[in-house]
Amino acid sequence: MATNAPARTLKLGLIGIGVGANEFLPALESNTEIELVAGADVVPETRKRFQERYPQTKVYESAEALCADPNVEAVWIASPNRFHAPHTIIAANAGKHVVVEKPMAISLQEAEKMVEAADKNGVKLLAGHTQSFSLPVRAMRKVIVSGELGKLCAVHVMSYSDWMLRPRTADELDPNQGGGIPYRQGPHQIDTVRLLGGGKLRSVRGMTGQWFPGRPIAGYYSAYLEFEDGTPSTIIHNGYGYFLGNELVPWGESKQQYDIAERAQIRRQLRDGTRNETQDKQDMRIGGSNERVAADRGRGHRSWLPTDLGLVVVTCERGDIRHSEHGIFMYDDNGLRDVEIGGGTVGRRAELDELYNSVVLGKPVFHDGRWGMATLEVCLAIIESAKERKEIMLTHQVPVPAGHDSAIEA
Repeated sequence: MATNAPARTLKLGLIGIGVGANEFLPALESNTEIELVAGADVVPETRKRFQERYPQTKVYESAEALCADPNVEAVWIASPNRFHAPHTIIAANAGKHVVVEKPMAISLQEAEKMVEAADKNGVKLLAGHTQSFSLPVRAMRKVIVSGELGKLCAVHVMSYSDWMLRPRTADELDPNQGGGIPYRQGPHQIDTVRLLGGGKLRSVRGMTGQWFPGRPIAGYYSAYLEFEDGTPSTIIHNGYGYFLGNELVPWGESKQQYDIAERAQIRRQLRDGTRNETQDKQDMRIGGSNERVAADRGRGHRSWLPTDLGLVVVTCERGDIRHSEHGIFMYDDNGLRDVEIGGGTVGRRAELDELYNSVVLGKPVFHDGRWGMATLEVCLAIIESAKERKEIMLTHQVPVPAGHDSAIEA
């Protein structure tokens, strides 16, 4: 974690001021080490609202213009998926450090070019925004590494969300532009599984599902992942919002972004074509009438909920681990312990800390471009496996970086 008395502030620009950015801004506002100095977006109304909210910043119409600003040291890329690679390369070539939202890119070729640009220009590249940054997942990793419960034997993750019912732009509904659950939500589970299991997966056998009118993208996937040492893992995400994973914990309810009545109404609107998704989307951006929904997701919850990551169950030789309301449950031969670790996800703050620590304090980037590329490879393998109906062997996997486990605090 960054110290309470920063050596200096890091000046950050934001490329893409959409819903993803709105989730990220609360964490940034609470961070004294990083100063928001600029924002860029192609939507005039969004730029106007951003300037009104942050009058001290400069506002630009393009990533190129923002990256030409000498006051910007690092950029957070939250633009549409198809722009993640070109915007990262523009920023790296301008000498800016980069945090790029998930998915890192929409092809391995793009990811490779991003890594090459960062290496060539000597800048940090951080593959950001997955639930693997969260405190409970890091706590699980520490238990596994400690050997307290013996060898890791299996990891299973299951999510039921309302992701497919949230307002979408045209590019988000195009699988060729990175639309759909495997691209957009797969990184949460894959990054988490890879972190818990040591990083290096061997192969993937997956299937995707697309069965709701008005949503021409995959809203479901399930996959069997095998680590190089034979450890098995399964991941499932159903984003159609009939049943929610939040209902599976005693402190949860049948609500994520929408409650059950709102979800039913949205399905009717999607079926009969009466939903104004353009307005709904704009309402969730900065300054919109519904912006608090996205902002609240960025702040996290007092109580942990399955949300988009889902339920994680880690099985070791001598026990199991899963999330509790404010930490993790540990089941072993002595019974059950609830290890409290503070609650909340703090994912966005953890990403900001990793960026600051690497750029200003010279510490390693753990979720670097190669780590992000390995996670992207698994997302793509699930899609390919579903099409080909066969196991896909992986070639871009990397281990959990040296020093990661001693550096995390949970």
